[in-house]
Amino acid sequence: MSAAGWVVVVIAALVVILAIGYFVTTQNRRRHLQKRFGPEYDRTVEERESRREAEQELLAREERHAKLDIRPLDPETRETYAKKWTEVQERFVDAPGFAVTEADALVSAVMAERGYPTDEFEQRLSDLSVTHAATLGHYRQAHDISSRAARQDATTEELRQAMVHYRALFQELLGETAGDPENSRHAARSTAEEADL
Repeated sequence: MSAAGWVVVVIAALVVILAIGYFVTTQNRRRHLQKRFGPEYDRTVEERESRREAEQELLAREERHAKLDIRPLDPETRETYAKKWTEVQERFVDAPGFAVTEADALVSAVMAERGYPTDEFEQRLSDLSVTHAATLGHYRQAHDISSRAARQDATTEELRQAMVHYRALFQELLGETAGDPENSRHAARSTAEEADL
């Protein structure tokens, strides 16, 4: 084989290697985003014109989130918020619409305490999606019901569902995890209280 032939073979091999590398990198990035964002990944892909555009947005969310000063709550603050949540749940019986409004405000307060910006709802969703994607659907539904409740267009059952949805994100924002015995006890109390709603 001539020197020119070898050059063509080497160039073709390099192109194949680069193509394989690009494919593997793309697949690894996609798996990472799907794992990190869960259902939010699929939702974002559906809303955008292309998968690539959606993935670029999710990567931008990660970058923005990395610049935020997100911090855990100290145990005393966590307990204070947990007590406030219990009070809000108790008020639900007599004033469900008011309790849902309070629940929304309490979730926003915890977000602010943790270091999340709370100015605009869509930005809150974007920032929360990076580490709280699993409960983001709950937050969307709760916010939708809360908006309808403000127009007096939500049933008591829908308001109860809003409380359940808000609580899912609230507990996650408090920093409750299955591996922490203290937080597991609190989660068990909250689950028992949900039955009373």
